[in-house]
Amino acid sequence: MNNVVEASGLRVVRGKLEVIHGLDFSIRSGEVTGLLGPSGCGKTTLMRALVGVQAKVTGTLTVLGRPAGSAALRPRIGYVTQADSVYADLTVTENLRFFTRVLGAPMSSVSEAIETVDLVDYKDQVVRDLSGGQRSRVGLAAALLGSPDLLVLDEPTVGLDPVLREQLWGTFRDLAAAGAAVIVSSHVMDEADRCDRLLLMRDGAFLADGSPAEIKQKASADDIEHAFLTLVKAAAR
Repeated sequence: MNNVVEASGLRVVRGKLEVIHGLDFSIRSGEVTGLLGPSGCGKTTLMRALVGVQAKVTGTLTVLGRPAGSAALRPRIGYVTQADSVYADLTVTENLRFFTRVLGAPMSSVSEAIETVDLVDYKDQVVRDLSGGQRSRVGLAAALLGSPDLLVLDEPTVGLDPVLREQLWGTFRDLAAAGAAVIVSSHVMDEADRCDRLLLMRDGAFLADGSPAEIKQKASADDIEHAFLTLVKAAAR
């Protein structure tokens, strides 16, 4: 597996406050990396830095061998934000055709993306008429156009029912198995065991980096939530 993302001394300042504190990490192809931590710990800021839309970033951050935010990276990265990123007055297919033109992806990727997120039966539906979970899947389909090498997914399963969450995690695993690097943020600790690797985050810093089994062993805990709490207490000493 190759390193798709490499960061050294990564810092982010908002206003006069440093919110990301000198992070060193890498993200590998063929893996689902979970970025877990409570709301407000810096997950979204870090993901914005990865895709090159965050201001006041210092340190070194390369994606696919180029500085984060380079124009050449745009068609190679899929990014799903917490807010809906598609047009409510267009159909599913119309949205994806639009983003295909923006990204310069082949038109054949539209039907492939719709099939991947299981929206074939809704492809001609206007997005405003879809459920919240279905709209989330349209956003994911847009991120999949052109088979990106890196997928950055910011809390994509929040508010979804357990069945849909299960389906989406199956999709993430399939994408990683096909060779993509997938980074998924969440504040739901029970999603941790679905990941190959975890970055546990709190207050702009990492508490732990490793597989779920390694982190639980390090903290002598039976689950990631208890491991996280143990590591928080240890860091406070």
